[in-house]
Formats: sequence, C-alpha cells, structure tokens
Amino acid sequence: MGQADQGVLADRYQVIPRVLVFAQDDEARLLLLKGAPDKKIWAGLWNGVGGHVERGESLPEAARREFQEETGLLAGSWQFCGQVLVDTGQNPGIAFFIFKAARLEGIAVNSSEGELGWFSLEEALNLHLVEDLYTLLPLILAQKPTDPPLWGMYRYDGAGQLIMSFSS
Repeated sequence: MGQADQGVLADRYQVIPRVLVFAQDDEARLLLLKGAPDKKIWAGLWNGVGGHVERGESLPEAARREFQEETGLLAGSWQFCGQVLVDTGQNPGIAFFIFKAARLEGIAVNSSEGELGWFSLEEALNLHLVEDLYTLLPLILAQKPTDPPLWGMYRYDGAGQLIMSFSS
C-alpha cells in the first residue's frame, strides 16, 4: 500500500497525538508538573508530564522523550495505561496516550514547562489540577500491568462543560 493509499482526506476527522506520563517513585509518590505561567495551555495547573508526538516518533519514544525533557529523569519501567479521544468540537481533535513510569533514575529538575512536585494521590487530588485529573488519576494509578487499557472519550456539552466516559 502506497502513501497516497492511506485514506488521509482533508474532510475527514483528524486528531493531534499527545502523550501523558504519570510517574511514581519507590514510595508511591506521584510526580506532577505545575504548568509555567507562560504556557499556552494549563498554565498554573498541575498535570502529568507530556506533550506532542513528533513526526517519525512512536508513542513510547514520545513518552520517554517528553518525560526526560520535562523532568531530567529516566524510567526503567513503562506501562501503557490507555487512550483518550477528545472531541474539541472542531477538526482536528486530540488523542492522548497515557503511560505510567516507574523505577526512576536521576534527579528531578524543573524545566521551562513548569515546576515539579511529588505528592501522594490524596495530596494530588487537593491541588489545582487540570480538570480531568480528579477522575483520571485514580483510574490510572489503580491499573495493574495485567489490566486492559482504559479507553476514554471526552466531549463538551452546550455550556462548555467537560463530559468524560471510560471503558476498558
């Protein structure tokens, strides 16, 4: 099958791929990033680490790159946890792919993306988080390596409120 046969058409729904990483240390503390004040999205909010998938990168490669760029850390253990499609109400939408990272090596260092912090799940749920994390974090952190991936769909209602649904 040639490149032109891939079925990419401008009038079809398209998505921007992103990765989202939640890392835990040996004490089960969660590493989150508070977005820098000048970030385009989620400035001042706590989130996992991640970003866009670059052309030619696999999802695991993008997760590892973003994690190292934004934290200075390497992880010896990775788990794919799930995928969420975000219907933005326009074209393109967003697809983000969620990973957990463990067996961390190095020293966490803040980056231009923001400030890092270590939290228990209970502490994290009391932070000013990106709005979906209050639901998403407990689901992801409860996943065992043998569990099936989580599949999510986000959309917005007429009032601009986020509606989330998940299945496995």
